[in-house]
Amino acid sequence: MATVYIGIGSNLGDRHIFIEDSLLRLERDVGNIVTRSTVIETEPWGFDSADSFLNMVTKVETLLSPRGLLECLLKIESDMGRIRSEPGYRSRVIDLDILFYDDLIIDSGDLAIPHPLLHRRLFVLQPMSEIAPDLVHPVLNKSISELLCELEGC
Repeated sequence: MATVYIGIGSNLGDRHIFIEDSLLRLERDVGNIVTRSTVIETEPWGFDSADSFLNMVTKVETLLSPRGLLECLLKIESDMGRIRSEPGYRSRVIDLDILFYDDLIIDSGDLAIPHPLLHRRLFVLQPMSEIAPDLVHPVLNKSISELLCELEGC
């Protein structure tokens, strides 16, 4: 059984419903949700939009392989109405990102674990620090708390 952390975000439609629906689908298709952070509201990152995001992180135990997990998350996003038509960041009904998969380090083009930008994103580090402050990033060798402190300028 692998322990994975998944970032969840939504900035279109009924964001709360999309977040809750994604959690139900994760429980059904990915594995047991061990814990989840509170939901925070944040500004878009990497693009301009009048629609703010709701973001959270959940810890899940899964039997899926890293590739299987990615495929499952992409299917959930698609089934919920996310359209991936052009490269780059844009508004979306749901966004599911693999943040960590145990302590694996993978970089195979379309699959990068840990998520390569998580250490630069408050909307990931803040909820992550709520549920796993002592988790150590296997590439940067710093805890989530340390990464958050660095980003906030402690």
